[in-house]
Amino acid sequence: MKDHILFHDSHEKTYRSPFGALPCSEQVTLSLSGFLLPSARNVYLRAWRDHQGETLYGMTSTTESKDFYQVKLTGAEVPCLMWYYFIVETADGIYYYGNNGKRQGGVGEIRREVPLSYQMTVYRESPIPSWYMEGVMYQIFPDRFFNGLEDGKTRSLKKDSVLHGRWEDDPIYIKDPSKGNIMKWDFYGGNLEGIIQKLDYLKDLGIGIIYLNPIFEAASNHRYDTGDYMKIDPLLGTEELFQELCDEADRKGMKIILDGVFSHTGSDSRYFNREENYDSLGAYQSKNSFYYPWYRFQEYPHEYDCWWGIDTMPNTNELEHSFKKYIYQSEDSVVRYWMNKGAAGWRLDVADELPSEFIKELRLALKEENEDAVLIGEVWEDASNKVSHGEKREYLLGDELDAVMNYPFRTILLDFLLRQKNGYETHASLMSLYENYPKTHFYSCMNLIGSHDRSRVLTRLGEAPDPESLTETDKMQFRLTKQKRELAVARYKMASLFQMTFPGVPSIYYGDEAGLEGFPDPFNRRTFPWGQEDQELMEWTKRVIELRNQYPALQKGEWESWTAGEHHYGFRRKIQGQETILTVFNTSDKEIEVKEKMNGINASKIIELIHRFEIPIRDNVILLKMAPFSGFVFSTSKK
Repeated sequence: MKDHILFHDSHEKTYRSPFGALPCSEQVTLSLSGFLLPSARNVYLRAWRDHQGETLYGMTSTTESKDFYQVKLTGAEVPCLMWYYFIVETADGIYYYGNNGKRQGGVGEIRREVPLSYQMTVYRESPIPSWYMEGVMYQIFPDRFFNGLEDGKTRSLKKDSVLHGRWEDDPIYIKDPSKGNIMKWDFYGGNLEGIIQKLDYLKDLGIGIIYLNPIFEAASNHRYDTGDYMKIDPLLGTEELFQELCDEADRKGMKIILDGVFSHTGSDSRYFNREENYDSLGAYQSKNSFYYPWYRFQEYPHEYDCWWGIDTMPNTNELEHSFKKYIYQSEDSVVRYWMNKGAAGWRLDVADELPSEFIKELRLALKEENEDAVLIGEVWEDASNKVSHGEKREYLLGDELDAVMNYPFRTILLDFLLRQKNGYETHASLMSLYENYPKTHFYSCMNLIGSHDRSRVLTRLGEAPDPESLTETDKMQFRLTKQKRELAVARYKMASLFQMTFPGVPSIYYGDEAGLEGFPDPFNRRTFPWGQEDQELMEWTKRVIELRNQYPALQKGEWESWTAGEHHYGFRRKIQGQETILTVFNTSDKEIEVKEKMNGINASKIIELIHRFEIPIRDNVILLKMAPFSGFVFSTSKK
């Protein structure tokens, strides 16, 4: 912009073309403008490529007034992150132009000292299966979904465990008061039969992908402390039942994704066997154990590396040859075995704890078994520039993950709906992800608003108190007031509409659609309320999923922000020459008017797809009145 001393906006093609992440070896044009440039002695772009280092590029003026400079450069031949800022030498000294203080890209800042750099992700293009990209996911915590056995029986109660007598009971932790560790795990008896029996429910809801929290034998109810990777937990069922589940799901057009917990096992496992519940010679029992090299002992056998200091979850040595062979290399390895039984992909628990080499090799094995399989990673931050254990991670560069759990999306959405961030800030945060992620990864993100690791979304949206301020009893007994629940429901409707119309793979945590409330673990893991569902939420969720599945533009259409304000935000999805879908939200407790230009839309009106009303387009502008806490989705098509 000519009225700026210096200006660069990485979100505008005038200044960075093409926008966003760059495929390997492709060219990008970077530009700088401003009224300081005509008097400049030299103008440079300073670039830094990971694994290569610094390069200084001289920029040239492209206008007679010499207030606009450009440089073309080619992305690295191998995937990496590239960082850049501008240097302007004048008679008055050196000026720099770099990223803004929030490191979000877009409009930057002028400085007299070395600035923050802009990021450019250079990646190797890798196709991601369409069944995944275009689907809607449903996450099931198996013990809490449904018991499909006659009269609610269980087939195999675990040692030192508690079975709830009523499905509606609140979950509890029975802990040792002196040590704080869990002494007995509570179970409800959900099983694979229950999931099979509810496949029609999920199909009717519009689900195409089922992600199961761990189903392999383990001591706990969450089963992230694996006891035997090659055995379905007896409480859940058998290998034959798992195959039946996969076959039945496939017949109904659904895929099954398993949870792979490979950074650690359980201490109560056939591999470690500290509790001596297995007939194997575990690493804890003898240094002669086949499994001894899988673990890292500081003082054998009682002191060993474990996950977050929890001694029932000893960490594995993932790069040890026999461990890699067992998990994914051999023909009968864990990953290959269960894929041959019907799994369509894996979600990697705590991907940050897994070495890059391990993830890359596991992905190769997975694709060898089925090139249409998917690998999803649990990553809580921006996955393009994540640093873990001192290592820059390469999740999205083309050789590791097909998708990541989009916790940043959840944070951005909840901040917007709870009015902690306005529409402009929401736009900036979403654009940062859009810029940093390769486009295929932006569209493949597992877009969750609820999960087994966070408070129930309804509880959050109802402005519940900070759980850290409550006792365990208070958290167990807490329910939203009628007024707060109504507010939460209104916001949930906005959240789910946002989720179903935004790029990525929407993921529903079981029971969110039925109105479950709850603070973090264990209260976010209450049983599905069969027969007591919130019908208003159920019908709404089904409707917005139907929209997602009905309109190709919502599955794979181009995305761009459309309108933003202090209390509103909206975006558009479109397929060129076909339909355009517009979604807009009002987060305030008052009615607002949104007046916005309709550039690029050749229509006289737009049609709201849920409430079925029309808004005329006059002089290329619409005027929309929005009730408090409301969201609308419009189409230019006549469907």
